[in-house]
Amino acid sequence: MEVTQFADMAHLAAGLGAGIILLGAGFGIGMIGKGAMDAMARQPEAAGDVRTAMLIAAGLIEGAAFFALVICIILANI
Repeated sequence: MEVTQFADMAHLAAGLGAGIILLGAGFGIGMIGKGAMDAMARQPEAAGDVRTAMLIAAGLIEGAAFFALVICIILANI
């Protein structure tokens, strides 16, 4: 296999990996938002605590997704 074919396959794999990562992160954050809205609707007095927990969880998911995206970009450029 030629070097250019290998590089093309690496770019394709990195693009697919990045797409899957971002789909998973979007789905996860959507589920967090749904759960938070349900919790705030059931207990409006706990909305502040729920919002804080939601933002922390969403930030952790975004951090993991960003890290994985950077890894995909690095692997595509090797």
